[in-house]
Amino acid sequence: MDTPQDSLNPTPAARAAAFSVHIFTAFGGAVALLAMLEAVREQWAAMFQWLGVALIIDAIDGPIARRLNVKNVQPNWSGDVLDLVVDFVTYVFVPAYAIVASGLLLPVAAPLLGVAIIVTSALYFADLRMKAEDNHFRGFPALWNAAAFYLFLLHWSPLWSTLLVAALVVLTFVPFRVLHPVRVVRLRWLTMSLIVVWAALGLYTLEMDFQVGTAVKVALCAIALWIVGSDAVIRMARFFA
Repeated sequence: MDTPQDSLNPTPAARAAAFSVHIFTAFGGAVALLAMLEAVREQWAAMFQWLGVALIIDAIDGPIARRLNVKNVQPNWSGDVLDLVVDFVTYVFVPAYAIVASGLLLPVAAPLLGVAIIVTSALYFADLRMKAEDNHFRGFPALWNAAAFYLFLLHWSPLWSTLLVAALVVLTFVPFRVLHPVRVVRLRWLTMSLIVVWAALGLYTLEMDFQVGTAVKVALCAIALWIVGSDAVIRMARFFA
């Protein structure tokens, strides 16, 4: 671990290592391009596989950056801004295109909801109150990659899919609390275990091009409900205890 003095006078090797983390983060944007190319070809499973790669990059670049003290070693480059740029294209822009272009929504509503997804998500990313002090998200946290995955998984009628997307757009600004799978400390062991299960089932689902049985769908939906609703359930249990 670098000392304060090391941060003030980093070696060329330390600077190079720190900057390589920014390059690694930026590659998430390149992966988003590959995902978009698959989406344009309507290869939806391949698109989600690339978005999964971007998700892995997003999960590990932060710990690496903190380990290498990137913020102090390379103070002229904002990892936070870079991360938001990449997150927007991987979590929002590419999935929004997939939602609009896939035919899952009512044709008359699809472009309007696509615009709503982009605008509301941009505002959400700029909201300094997006996270509570305990790292829960406030409102639907613009996880449109996950929303798109479930739309393809469940393949509801266009009316119900349209209503779901519209509801999520509204819920972006409703101050309910959504679990951050990694940063929320409470019951982290359970959450991380569920995330591992979700990842395995998600990979299987993509390998099967979303042609999976009811048991897999139920398990994936149950894990999503834990992420979205666990805080409310725990708070209610404490209130009535």
